Amino acid sequence: MVEELIWKYALINAYTHKGRANPKAVIGKVLGENPELRPKAKEIIPLVNEIVEKVNNLSVEEQEAKLRELYPEFFEEKKAKKEEKKGLPPLPKAEKGKVVTRFAPNPDGAFHLGNARAAILSHEYARMYDGKFILRFDDTDPKVKRPEPIFYEWIKEDLEWLGFKIDEIHIASDRLEIYYDYAEKLIKMGKAYVCTCPPEKFRELRDKGIACPHRDEPVEVQLERWRKMLNGEYREGEAVVRIKTDLKHPNPAVRDWPALRIIDNPNHPRTGNKYRVWPLYNFASAIDDHELGVTHIFRGQEHAENETRQRYVYEYLGWEYPVTVHHGRLSIEGVILSKSKTRKGIEEGKYLGWDDPRLGTIRALRRRGIRPEAIRELIIEVGLKRSDTTVSWDNLAAINRRIIEPIANRYFFVADPVPMYIEGYDEEFTAEIPLHPDHPERGVRRLKFVPGKPVYVSRDDMELFKPGNFVRLKDLFNVEILEVNEDGIKARFHSVDYEVARKNRWRMVHWVTEGKPCEVWVPEGEELIIREGLLESDADVKVDDVVQFERFGFVRIDEVKDGKVRAIFAHK
Repeated sequence: MVEELIWKYALINAYTHKGRANPKAVIGKVLGENPELRPKAKEIIPLVNEIVEKVNNLSVEEQEAKLRELYPEFFEEKKAKKEEKKGLPPLPKAEKGKVVTRFAPNPDGAFHLGNARAAILSHEYARMYDGKFILRFDDTDPKVKRPEPIFYEWIKEDLEWLGFKIDEIHIASDRLEIYYDYAEKLIKMGKAYVCTCPPEKFRELRDKGIACPHRDEPVEVQLERWRKMLNGEYREGEAVVRIKTDLKHPNPAVRDWPALRIIDNPNHPRTGNKYRVWPLYNFASAIDDHELGVTHIFRGQEHAENETRQRYVYEYLGWEYPVTVHHGRLSIEGVILSKSKTRKGIEEGKYLGWDDPRLGTIRALRRRGIRPEAIRELIIEVGLKRSDTTVSWDNLAAINRRIIEPIANRYFFVADPVPMYIEGYDEEFTAEIPLHPDHPERGVRRLKFVPGKPVYVSRDDMELFKPGNFVRLKDLFNVEILEVNEDGIKARFHSVDYEVARKNRWRMVHWVTEGKPCEVWVPEGEELIIREGLLESDADVKVDDVVQFERFGFVRIDEVKDGKVRAIFAHK
């Protein structure tokens, strides 16, 4: 009974500390939670030390398997605690069935993890309150943030892959006539005007809090200028519709902000050159949020100024402004999220495309084997913090590992293979290895050892292959290293039993016989390392499978072609 208790605490301690249990921590747990054992402390301490040593001699996989055998409740409790932490706080002024949220990406690049925060929060709250989620493409800047047809489709695909149910899709460039109607209405109300000042002159007046000379001209004059804008009588930069605000507002950017401007030859991918007058973000967004019935807006803290601008339009038109929830920016250490940097890198040939595994686009994360549930969980864990948040790749990897570990089959991949010639074992031996240690029903892989033929081991393990050392070829047998030379490694069979290796603390290595060629792309910051090697000959893998290459890491199968496999490294 006591021994089983010690095993339990030692395994838990090892599992939660990267495979190394601490004897003092285990003793503290045993005696602290079982005070009736304290009088027997002198007898228990040596037993703890002995069991901790046995636990630390197990591989991480063996520790987990043993823990699941002895104390399966640990994993259920861990899962329950994790789920308790999940969830978002209640939404202000939210009623069941009446919440309408929107996500408004600009289709000028691929959707990335930074964008995902507003998108996921919007969608999760819409679902939480049985409401409506709207995808609205903000594509009214054909000059600076030029939309491209492919990104409309990609963004929709990425959202659906993330598990979104999109209730409505709207495209701002299809709605220009609506914006024109409201612009004219505001001009007639005396709440907007057409400014023909040179931009630098207007900025000079604005910064001094002085009205533009066109601001208070009669409505008839303003409407005439507005018609000239629409008719093409003004050229780009010669006329702008401005919303009247407080000229003494402490933030100069809020003073008489621009609502619509002229773009010559926009050549928009959806409307071509049909329209020359285009709304700016704040005007189009303000109108659409009202027209589409949006009740709650999730936006980055950096957009707080936009809300200040848009509220003037709502006040003039007698509308109630949606509830706004501001959150900080989200970034991930060592991963590029910037669209402009990504585009520049692709154009220069630095990146292979928008799904290059080094990038933080949703397509790149998907290509690496990151699951949509992991991305959603990460965003929900970060929640509604107003401060900027930088997460490490390890944060995302830890969530993803928990999701894929039960479903990822195991295989041996030997990077930079080195032949090992083994003497002293003269019979064919077939190692039968479970595809997954916790799911025997999935079957086994079979790796055959043939006398006289080499097995291949990884150059990464060369420090273990020194003459006189002993190693265990995982799931095969134990060998003694005799010699290492340019032709490979010479070894001698020692014994079959794993217990011999465990007792002697011999290190374990993986191996293959005649494997199929395989390369693994490993993103390391700005670098993409390609590891060439051999995968088990009979490995039954297909594109999009996420599997674990034992002692190497989790990977997603990216291509299987002409007998060769390409995989993308996700994480350990």
